[in-house]
Amino acid sequence: MHRRSLRIPAAGIAFLLTAAVASSALTSGPDEFADVALISGARAGPGTAATRVIAHRGASRYAPENTLAAVDAAHRRGFIWVENDVQRSKDGRLVVVHDTTLRRTTDAARLFPGRAPWRVGDFTAAEIARLDAGSWFGRRFKGERVPTLAAYLRRLDHNGQRLLLEIKAPEKYPGIEAQVLRELRARGWLDRAHVRSRLVVQSFCVRCVKTVHELAPQVRTGILGAPDVRKLARYARFADQINPRVSALSSRWLAAVHRLRGPHGRRLEVYAWDVAKNTTARSVRARGVEGVIE
Repeated sequence: MHRRSLRIPAAGIAFLLTAAVASSALTSGPDEFADVALISGARAGPGTAATRVIAHRGASRYAPENTLAAVDAAHRRGFIWVENDVQRSKDGRLVVVHDTTLRRTTDAARLFPGRAPWRVGDFTAAEIARLDAGSWFGRRFKGERVPTLAAYLRRLDHNGQRLLLEIKAPEKYPGIEAQVLRELRARGWLDRAHVRSRLVVQSFCVRCVKTVHELAPQVRTGILGAPDVRKLARYARFADQINPRVSALSSRWLAAVHRLRGPHGRRLEVYAWDVAKNTTARSVRARGVEGVIE
C-alpha cells in the first residue's frame, strides 16, 4: 500500500506546536517548559536546542506593529514569543509603541496638528487612546489603538504567549524600570511560571538592564546591541542575553559570548534581530544563535 504524504505549511506546523505546548502546560509545572521553543524555519543541530523565533513587534508583517491585532496575528501564525516596546505617557501610564514619537504609526499629526514632534511622553494616556494606530498599515485596521502595557499583558495571557519586552529610551522616562516591574507584578507576570519561561526584559541601555536585575533578580534580562568583548564578563553579572543585529554577528564574538554564564548560571544566549527579508531563520540559526527576532 502506498501512503499519500500530507504536506502542512510551516505556519500550520507552528500552530500545532503552539497548541500542544499550551495544552501540556495546563497539566505540567513551569520547570518542564522552561526551554520550550518555537521551531519555524529552523531546526536544532545535534545536541543543541531549537532556535526561538520571536514575532518582532507582534506579527508586524501582517498587522500594525505593537498593536493587539499584531499579537493576535502572531498567535494565529503559531508564534509563542512576541517582542514589544514600552514607553510612558505624560501622565505616567505605560504604553506599547516603538518610536519615541507618534507620527509614523498613528494619526497624531492629523488629530493634534499643533503639537509637533508628537513625542510619546508629551501626550496623556487618554490622548494616546484616541489615536488610530492601524490605518497607516491598512484600511481594515482602522481604529486599532495603541495598547497600554496592562492590556497587552492580558492579551498575551489570553493567547498563552510569551514576551520579550524592550524598555524603550529609558533615559526619557526616569524610574521606568521600577514602574514596568510593578506593572508586571500587578498582572501576575513575576510569578514563578512567567519568570522561568515566559518573560525576558531587554534594553539598549546597559544601566537600565542592570537596574531591572537589581530590582528583580529573578527576571531574565537582555542587552541589545553587540558590545565589545572586553565588556562581556561585566555584563554577564546582570544579563542573560546579548542581542545584536544579525549584521554584527561574527564567529569570534559569538564564541566570546557563549563562553560566559549569566546571573542565573546558564550560558549567555544571543537573540539576533534586523533579519533581512530574504534571510531564513534557519540560516541565522546556523550561525549559532539561540533566537531570531523577525
